Amino acid sequence: MRWALVKVCVAVTTMVVVAFAVPLGLVIKEMARDRAFSNAEREAAAIAPALSITTERDKLERVVASAGSDSGMAVHIPAADGTAAVEIGKRRAAGKDIATTRKLGRASTTEVPGGSTLLQPVALSSGEIAVVEVYVPESAVSNGVGTAWAVLAAVGVALIVGSVAVADRLGVRMVQPAQRLVESAHELGEGKLGARVPEEGPIELRLAAVAFNSMADQVVQLLANERELAADLSHRLRTPLTVLRLNTASLGDGPAAEQTRAAVAQLEREVDTIIRTAREAKPQTAAKGVGAGCDAAEVVRERMDFWSALAEDEGRKVRMAGVERPVRIPVARADLAAALDALLGNVFRHTPEGTAFAVDVHNGEDAVIVLISDAGPGIVDPEAAMARGRGSGSDGSTGLGLDIVRRLAESTGGDVRIGSSVLGGTEVRIWIQLDGRTPERRGHRGSVRRRRRGGVGVR
Repeated sequence: MRWALVKVCVAVTTMVVVAFAVPLGLVIKEMARDRAFSNAEREAAAIAPALSITTERDKLERVVASAGSDSGMAVHIPAADGTAAVEIGKRRAAGKDIATTRKLGRASTTEVPGGSTLLQPVALSSGEIAVVEVYVPESAVSNGVGTAWAVLAAVGVALIVGSVAVADRLGVRMVQPAQRLVESAHELGEGKLGARVPEEGPIELRLAAVAFNSMADQVVQLLANERELAADLSHRLRTPLTVLRLNTASLGDGPAAEQTRAAVAQLEREVDTIIRTAREAKPQTAAKGVGAGCDAAEVVRERMDFWSALAEDEGRKVRMAGVERPVRIPVARADLAAALDALLGNVFRHTPEGTAFAVDVHNGEDAVIVLISDAGPGIVDPEAAMARGRGSGSDGSTGLGLDIVRRLAESTGGDVRIGSSVLGGTEVRIWIQLDGRTPERRGHRGSVRRRRRGGVGVR
């Protein structure tokens, strides 16, 4: 927009300068010509009184010399009453032009080499007509024209430069509010809810700023309402959780009782975390940086220890691979544990008892892949399963489990894919990016080592 305004202003100013400067230059040239011939007429008029008194050569030569134009003035007196014609000065005009001027009795101009001549008729006392010839060189006709044209050109250039400067300032005044609006829109899209636009600039941009600020305030209010709703709904779970915790106290001792009490305690912690996060309006995922994230191998071992007891009760075979060494990922420990619990819970919920499953961690230089595979019937429509919030409700599915996993992967620039596993059932692949670039921007799948451990492989 800024450069467009400058170009338009340059074009308009140039046309205006040309429209005025060209005619004005021609007028200046014509004025210089008129000035030169006016001077010639004055010189010729200065000789006329002497011619009306005498026609003697000596006296006329002194008059011409006193006029200071002896080199550019000539006097042509015709012969009369037996006297010879008198020619004073250098004649430049043709004889026929002089005769025509004498016959017509009015002044005329004619072109000669190097300039022009003014032929001025003067009546003598004898009744004859003398002709005074004044030479006007070309330099006298164009005297000062070049300087005047140079001044006009300088003024035109100054006007164009000044218009460019004014257009640039106006462009900045218009562009800067638009740039601030774009920057604030990007900030709001990145989650910086405090982004606002100063209401300044042209009226249209001020109205846009007002609309943007109003929209941002509404977004903040909507998010605040959503957080309050999430906190209120989570708080309602505390009453049934308290009942469950009291009932677990009567289960006695044993592995099943301990697992139940641990599950209730973990559920209480998760509900408290949801309420605290909603109230504080802070994301659960830890920010990337030195020391941020967790050891994926350790979290996988911990969650598999929890689910392996239930798997043993249902006769399921469990396999793990790639968890022998630490695997650092830029994901909060609680987030990874929640994602694993969602996927493993789906295995127990949607596959028959006795169905085997496996968890495999593949560590690469720029990415980590966590695979959860099972030998169940598989997922008929993976795309529908990956749709956010999609759930039938009849099978106890809310569609939020895979959404939790997706958000965890996308927070690092990765993704989640559903396919067929080597066990014959479903394979969910969590691609966790280590360098913050999305797979599309990287153009390849990194250097993750594809291997098979315990019957689980990367596809």
